[in-house]
Amino acid sequence: MALQKNQIIELTVTGTTGEGFGVARYTNEDISAPGMVVFIPQTALGDRLLCRIVKVQKTHAFGKVEELLMPSPDRVKQVDCPAFGKCGGCNWRHVTYEAESRYKQSWVQDTMRRVGGIEAPVLPLMGGDSPDRYRNKAQFPVAAGEDGPLFGFFAPRSHRIIPCRDCKLQPAGYAAVLDGVEAWMAKSGAAPYDEESHTGLVRHVYIRQAAVTGEMMVCLVCTDGRLPDPEGLVEEMQKAAPALVSLCVNVNPDRTNVILGKEGYTLWGGDAIVDELCGLRFRLSPHSFYQVNHAQTEKLYRLAAQAAALTGKETLLDLYCGTGTIGLSMAHCAGAVIGVEVVEAAVRDARRNAAANKIRNARFICADAAKAADQLAREGIRPEVVVLDPPRKGCSPDLIDTVAEMAPDRVVYVSCDPATLARDLKLFDEKGYRTQWVQPVDLFPRTAHVENVACLIRRKK
Repeated sequence: MALQKNQIIELTVTGTTGEGFGVARYTNEDISAPGMVVFIPQTALGDRLLCRIVKVQKTHAFGKVEELLMPSPDRVKQVDCPAFGKCGGCNWRHVTYEAESRYKQSWVQDTMRRVGGIEAPVLPLMGGDSPDRYRNKAQFPVAAGEDGPLFGFFAPRSHRIIPCRDCKLQPAGYAAVLDGVEAWMAKSGAAPYDEESHTGLVRHVYIRQAAVTGEMMVCLVCTDGRLPDPEGLVEEMQKAAPALVSLCVNVNPDRTNVILGKEGYTLWGGDAIVDELCGLRFRLSPHSFYQVNHAQTEKLYRLAAQAAALTGKETLLDLYCGTGTIGLSMAHCAGAVIGVEVVEAAVRDARRNAAANKIRNARFICADAAKAADQLAREGIRPEVVVLDPPRKGCSPDLIDTVAEMAPDRVVYVSCDPATLARDLKLFDEKGYRTQWVQPVDLFPRTAHVENVACLIRRKK
């Protein structure tokens, strides 16, 4: 008999996915028929449970835990966050960090083989020293609640806000900032944003704090730049956040899921904060891309430098360079660094970062990565090393073609998605680049995400 919605069956979890699901296989009474895969959130390897089926598709089904019959030894005794399982943040808070690390290592290894056909060694995952309180940035959506504004995070696959002011992944001081924003909204009459009616003022509270310098930025994302009682907001933020050095307003009047609008201004303090990474100082504005886990990022960049194997003579092309952090961290070992980034504000920050750190062998281009790489190729610039750090969707085939035509000796690929990384490594292999190794680095403990560094070497003809 085929599985039916709301059917309750007994299952044992025998695998996990990169999305944070447990995997079990249901075999019906006809033992000659292949079993159907069932994906179950908030489960652990080895769990035996009663599962309620919530959705059935042709090749697989989704379920939820109805009753845990025998828990996995990987489970923690008690989950320490009331929002777990409701918000779209943590996926693995119900298991030990040691177990989570094993799951992620297995996921990366399987993805490299299954998606990319990559047989290069996947080195042991570099885990975080602390799986909590590591994020240096948070973006809290705001909505109206019964007793005042709601601050929290969206539930999975929805825009329903799960209230959560003290997320275990964020610094503890962020909750006080939200309390201060709420106090200002109550006094000033500033209304929270309503997506359905496209009314209200305050859409998001964006907080960023530098790990080394401690400097904090608070940025209110609003539908209109004209705030009621701006002096009151400054006063509340100064009381709530002693480390505050920048209070900004970002204006986003559009019906969109994009958080930040294009325009904004500084209400108080400076228009950026400064952090230190790999011995360099970096300027961070609201639009700047900057890795959220400082300690793990330093490990990641040291690993990328190892893969680049620079001797001091090479030209390094840093595509998707953001504020220039990767390329600038290697500039002292390179002959020249060329960074490419499509976000204009990030490029301005990258140039300022180079100047502030007295790095004179780096330049930055504001352009799409594929177009900039093609332009450099036409100019006859041949980098010996190319660093790629694309968004989750990975690189386009055209960009991979352009990089391969430039014929660098090495490609260092930094990726936040093992599946798109494996896909792109396969394309690079077809272009004559052998993957030497892949190293997972856990920049995002307790979530389904894991960063990876891949070292590619050009085959000699």
